Amino acid sequence: MRRDDEQGRVDTSDSPEFGRGLSFTDAIYGFAITLLVVNLDVPAAADWSSLSALIGSGLYGQLFGYTLSFVVIAIFWRVNFRLVRSMSGMTSPVLTAQIVAAFFVVLIPFTTQGMSDPATRDLGLPTALYALNIALASLAQTATYLIAQRQGLTSLPSTNDVSRRLVLASLVTPLVFLASIPIAVGVGSQAAELSWLLLVVLGPLTGRIAPRAAPRPRAAS
Repeated sequence: MRRDDEQGRVDTSDSPEFGRGLSFTDAIYGFAITLLVVNLDVPAAADWSSLSALIGSGLYGQLFGYTLSFVVIAIFWRVNFRLVRSMSGMTSPVLTAQIVAAFFVVLIPFTTQGMSDPATRDLGLPTALYALNIALASLAQTATYLIAQRQGLTSLPSTNDVSRRLVLASLVTPLVFLASIPIAVGVGSQAAELSWLLLVVLGPLTGRIAPRAAPRPRAAS
């Protein structure tokens, strides 16, 4: 079922077009999270002789990058899933914003490789590029929500106060990663990675900022 309004054609949530759009974005997130395993280089046979030799091979850095990016992409997918589940339809601007977000998500395995590879792990630039990648992906998802809300397509609370709380909460992650960029370039990659631990503290606080932001179920049409 389709309907047209002042925003242009809207593919409603019960239409095949909406389902194909959701399946496409889900496949992108799934592909990106699977591609992370390619960044893990199998250590040489001699490195398997002891645990210390295995750690010394640089595998721990690659496992750190893999685990971090796995969690990050899973969170991005979950946010996208909740947003799409709350939507009554899909428009071209919303779909474009989702594609932009997917572009940055698919780029995460590449920047993860630069940040976690033993040959480049101690350099500041790869970590700075990784932080920029995560920040842009997060901002693109926030833009998707704002566009869907402006077009009246989401059942997420849309009052000015609650919407402001949602946006402020969503900006914490990209701001932390953006702030780590000069740290990575000026101080070092490890210092920048340590600064990401701020999210462990700020995460629960942002949960208090937007406690009413959970999607409300739509009434059956």
